[in-house]
Amino acid sequence: MTREEVLQAAAKCVNGDRQEDYGSPENNFGLVAAFWNAYLRPCMRPNIIGIDSKDVAAMLGLLKIARIATGHGKADNWIDLAGYAACGGELEQVEEATRSEGDERT
Repeated sequence: MTREEVLQAAAKCVNGDRQEDYGSPENNFGLVAAFWNAYLRPCMRPNIIGIDSKDVAAMLGLLKIARIATGHGKADNWIDLAGYAACGGELEQVEEATRSEGDERT
């Protein structure tokens, strides 16, 4: 697969079937974050706020990197990694826009 084909496959995943099946990254990753927080809360230190949707995108990316690192990687891992990075980047931009709107109101 070429770089372009990997990115096209990732775009198809995050904008197509997976979006239709699981909803937007904001909603789906937010739900994953809620489940992970519920699971991890008993072992979290008091000063740790918790996991958010951007953390989910990053951590799922790390999962794909771990799979790639085994030496038994598949093109699908790279496609998913690109997709998680794209979703994380979009989530960051949405958060930045929300912060900017809040700054303008004050």
